[in-house]
Amino acid sequence: MPGTDVDLTRLRIALTVFFALDGFVFAGWVVRIPAIKEQVDASAGALGIALLGVSAGAVVTMTLTGRLCRRYGSHPVTVACAVLLSLSVALPPLTHSVAALTAVLFVFGAAYGSINVAFNSAAVDLVTALRRPIMPSFHAAFSLGGMVGAGVGGLVAGSLSPTWHLLGLTFVGLVVTFFAGRVLLRIAPPAAPETTGRDHRPRRLDRRTRGLVAVFGLIALCTAYGEGAMADWGALHLEQDLGASPGLAAVGYSCFALAMTLGRLTGSALLQRLGRTRTVVLGGATAAVGMLLGALTPITWLALLGFAVTGLGLANLFPVAIERAGALAGPSGVATASTLGYGGMLLGPPAIGFMAEWFSLPTALTSVAVLAAVAAVIGLATRRATSPHTETS
Repeated sequence: MPGTDVDLTRLRIALTVFFALDGFVFAGWVVRIPAIKEQVDASAGALGIALLGVSAGAVVTMTLTGRLCRRYGSHPVTVACAVLLSLSVALPPLTHSVAALTAVLFVFGAAYGSINVAFNSAAVDLVTALRRPIMPSFHAAFSLGGMVGAGVGGLVAGSLSPTWHLLGLTFVGLVVTFFAGRVLLRIAPPAAPETTGRDHRPRRLDRRTRGLVAVFGLIALCTAYGEGAMADWGALHLEQDLGASPGLAAVGYSCFALAMTLGRLTGSALLQRLGRTRTVVLGGATAAVGMLLGALTPITWLALLGFAVTGLGLANLFPVAIERAGALAGPSGVATASTLGYGGMLLGPPAIGFMAEWFSLPTALTSVAVLAAVAAVIGLATRRATSPHTETS
């Protein structure tokens, strides 16, 4: 096991690289969805069904990955999943039917969901060993990787076919995995430090622990619901309801994503200053206020401000929820909370769509504010669910 600060630092760097790679690869795929849609000649509805393959693959394999991490360790599982993710991202351009696209997206989603469980489990072990709340820094790396991946994808979309672009992602992914994976495989997961008080090892999975993990998973769900809703409906709200130009409407999600990235980059300092409970409560309340402003104001620039405030508020809720679930139940806790969180990302866009049909899009978007407030209440109600160390460090 790691015995020096140098080992722990190298481990932190390697995990940060894998988080960034995950965001980079996924964003690179997302920007080529329109081209793949045209290639397989899919209608909007058929494409929606195919994209469910990503979600289905992730949800089906997340719990299994938690078990694999318990049996084989989170480090080798992370490396194996990174290889599968890198290889599977090249498959969509090779398909020529919706059925084939759905099948390969199931594989891609399985890799994506599995690596998220594996490296979050590894990150929880490192956070426990360091006794510092560094979890947001890993998720900031994911966000930055996503921004770079989307930016690169946008730059090459006009000159490279989806096949060559996604093959390029495969090459980058395999090279990065080779170098970062060597570090990860050479360093065993760190053990929790000796303490004079309560033991910080994951609890036995009794009924109460399972219930607490599910509650933290609900915080992750509330956060991911907002992320999914903003990604799919934010620009439409600006353009359809506020009359913004298409270019200005596209800035809406950029404001949200950039604010979330900045929030995560400063998240470790915020957690050290406020503790986890106050960070979740303040973050949920901030996101609720921001989304109410973004959804209900008739002024475009105020809506953009609201989107940014929402991103800042939601930024650290998911990392804290995953960390607390992992501290309670190890990889199984991470798997459960991640599955619930991913479910929120799946639930958000269609739920907003149905509510927009029944009421209006601005009214539907206020559901993001409601769930952010729910996350804040849950954070307050579960403030004593983990040890004093995990709360105040």
